[in-house]
Amino acid sequence: MKRIISLSVVFLLLVFAGCEEKIDLTDFEKGKGGNNNIGDTAYINISPYWTGFNAPEDIIVGHDGFIYVADTKNDRVVLLDLNGKVLGSASIKNPIALAQDYQLNLLVCGQFDTTLSGVPTTVSAVFKLDMFASAHNIATAQIQRVLPIPGSGITKQDLRITYTGVTAFYDNRYYISRSGTENTSIVSPDNSILWIGKKTLIDGSKRDTLIGRLPNIAPLGTGVISANGISSIRALNRKNIDFLLTLTGENSFKSQWFNYVITAEGESYKSRFGTEDGTAFLSPDRFIRPEGINLDNAGNIFVADAGKDTVFKFSSRGDLLQKFGGVNNLKEPYAVAFFNRIVYVADKGNNRIARYILSTDVQ
Repeated sequence: MKRIISLSVVFLLLVFAGCEEKIDLTDFEKGKGGNNNIGDTAYINISPYWTGFNAPEDIIVGHDGFIYVADTKNDRVVLLDLNGKVLGSASIKNPIALAQDYQLNLLVCGQFDTTLSGVPTTVSAVFKLDMFASAHNIATAQIQRVLPIPGSGITKQDLRITYTGVTAFYDNRYYISRSGTENTSIVSPDNSILWIGKKTLIDGSKRDTLIGRLPNIAPLGTGVISANGISSIRALNRKNIDFLLTLTGENSFKSQWFNYVITAEGESYKSRFGTEDGTAFLSPDRFIRPEGINLDNAGNIFVADAGKDTVFKFSSRGDLLQKFGGVNNLKEPYAVAFFNRIVYVADKGNNRIARYILSTDVQ
């Protein structure tokens, strides 16, 4: 039976998520370096930090109104409410990337252990947890492996690649980024973006199916439209299939916006930014090691640069608006999420989640 998540259900989940207490926006850490600004506003840290994590590499605010953290070195995915209260966790080895589709399935890039020819082996993988079926009890949610495809065996490529990012779209398709060392193949280079779609079965149900890799994306490209060391990938939460990504490979443009276009020549992804806009966003020396990217409801782009210990904020036209963090506040920020004026940062090097708010939003 086809499952549809209604807006009323999501609303109830949001209410439940926030029913503990309201966030106190009066408790800030002021006077510390790193609350940088460009213009008249600045991002201010909200105290206290959320601790108890070990090198967290991703954070999302799901469509269900809950917060999910990839608690990487604790080998778990943690579910929290909007106040930071831990509601449960699921055991997944080395989770590094998260997403949630509109059926409330949680998608996780992590690892699993197996034995090949008698040798213990760790393999990169993508998992799916049905949060709806488990009534949001993440500890009892069934963990289903999406990639490598169960029953298909482990290939040489499976042993050398890493799934680095995952994101879901309005139609519940999702894209998965992967990186690896072999990129001479025209058919299946390691550096790729894979498309998982829905296949309708005889009984009318739908099953996740690997459609293939996105074409015309250079596995070792140094320009735009490249898959050279993708470190994160994010959909826009709009009714399109555009997405943002960051790269840590040998690339001149380490943050990119892939815009899906249809022309007389066909359908493909092009760079959203060109010669007239996006010069700050595409600046070759802007980032050192961007590990996370996201978009707020106003269309502003946030990039977490672990190499500069800084989060950058750009307008939808690619103009630099703010930057915050710095070595006195953040250490290897790996991901950024946004909800209701609050920016959440996976502060990997400090083993915590940091929260920020614009000074103009303080009441």
